[in-house]
Amino acid sequence: METDTMKKQANVLTTILAALVASTFLIGAQNAQADNDKGKGKGWGKGNSKRDEGRRDSRFEDRHRSAVRDYYVEYERGGRCPPGLAKKRNGCMPPGQAKKWNMGRPLPRDVIYYDLPPQLVVQIGVPPSGYKYVRVAGDILMIAVGTAMVVDAIQDLGRL
Repeated sequence: METDTMKKQANVLTTILAALVASTFLIGAQNAQADNDKGKGKGWGKGNSKRDEGRRDSRFEDRHRSAVRDYYVEYERGGRCPPGLAKKRNGCMPPGQAKKWNMGRPLPRDVIYYDLPPQLVVQIGVPPSGYKYVRVAGDILMIAVGTAMVVDAIQDLGRL
């Protein structure tokens, strides 16, 4: 008799466990669907995060370009170049490589990029949620986190 009771209890526990696992998956799928619906027709969910307040567009503005220009001009005046750029007669230039990125396309895996200096990020502000700023050779890029899709660029720091 004890074995029958134990088998029934085991069956009940198995059923309860299966129901809990199934409900967990259903709740997770429902939450994922709700998150995906946030940005439908609104450009990847712009403006749905507190971090996006005050920054509605995923593009560099003139004030960002000015801050970047001022930062790197000052950097050059100090006789230095950012990592990956070589000091040339006409300023800091990438070491002879052609531009390896394209707007609207992911960065190739072999492209070396650097995070922007914290003091520059303070000046231009944090990027919109889901994006980050990087420097590739002589260009500042805004890329999508996860896909590395190039969304916008400030090109050719050597000519600033």
